[in-house]
Amino acid sequence: MVKKSLAILLTLALVLQLSACGTGSANTKTRYEAQFLQLFDTETEIVGYTETKEEFTNFSNLIYNNLKVYHELYDIYDTYPDINNIKTINDNAGKKPVKVDQKIIDLLLLAKQEDKATGGACNVALGSVLSIWHKYREAGIDDPDHAELPPMSDLKAAAEHTDINDVIIDEKASTVYLSDPKMSLDVGAIAKGYATEQVCQIAMKSGYNSGLISVGGNVRAIGNKGVNNEQWNVGIQNPDLSSSQKSLNTVLLTNEALVSSGIYERYYTVNGKNYHHIIDQKTLMPSTYFKQVTILCKDSGKADALSTAVFNMPFDQGLKFIESQPDTDAMWVFPDGSIHYSKNFQNYIKK
Repeated sequence: MVKKSLAILLTLALVLQLSACGTGSANTKTRYEAQFLQLFDTETEIVGYTETKEEFTNFSNLIYNNLKVYHELYDIYDTYPDINNIKTINDNAGKKPVKVDQKIIDLLLLAKQEDKATGGACNVALGSVLSIWHKYREAGIDDPDHAELPPMSDLKAAAEHTDINDVIIDEKASTVYLSDPKMSLDVGAIAKGYATEQVCQIAMKSGYNSGLISVGGNVRAIGNKGVNNEQWNVGIQNPDLSSSQKSLNTVLLTNEALVSSGIYERYYTVNGKNYHHIIDQKTLMPSTYFKQVTILCKDSGKADALSTAVFNMPFDQGLKFIESQPDTDAMWVFPDGSIHYSKNFQNYIKK
């Protein structure tokens, strides 16, 4: 979810760290790292191998500047000067079509495609329901002693306004119109991953061929790392944050994306029970099938959408669906801590 920016915004802070693996001469590349907060209300981390610090700084700025564009376009809480974004579309539900940037059109077309493919398990038109959960979750975090669950009657009433077919996209006019005045979009199930994929594509077209981008855990590898053609090592977070084992597995990536959805972020507690943010459209309650689902595929946008969709599917259904998708694999962590994989996922695990 593209959440509202923190009250105290953290300015861009690039932390450049020179490793001991090279001097930046013409025949060597050095590992650099950068981190910044604020965009998509999460931390973005960039790792790259370049010949000079200046080259890496340019790479980091390219990622930041383009990611900022997507952040502002996909924001559902804030408006920006001279920009029609997702909030603008929501504000005009039932009123008029909104002329938008092609980046919004492309995102919503992909969202519709994935929603259809998953049988409605990844619906960006669920905003009316998700906004109720967001309100109660934020209130519960701010005042834990008085945390409450949303009334089911309110959720059911909101669910009457979540038909993705009421999202009318006119590609020729470049407009989006919500024909239901009580509908709202929430692109949190796909926006970060899609934006990550697009900025990586921009970086590759600009000549960068060795990088690892993580936007709030939406990880995308560009090429391999370093000068020895080694694959990127990416850990899969353990959803049990109390465990001393921080990663469940380490996978090896080359030009691939890895995205996880889990119960360990954006949750609140009511009467001793945690309620996370991934809402099952069938029950209108947080999904209970898994602790975490991790998707590995070529496209970060698709991986982000599928991590939410498969999280909301029973295992047998999700496994069948994943194994019907080309170049796509998944790992499931069940409530009892057991782990299951699609048939090719373990081929990526570092031995």
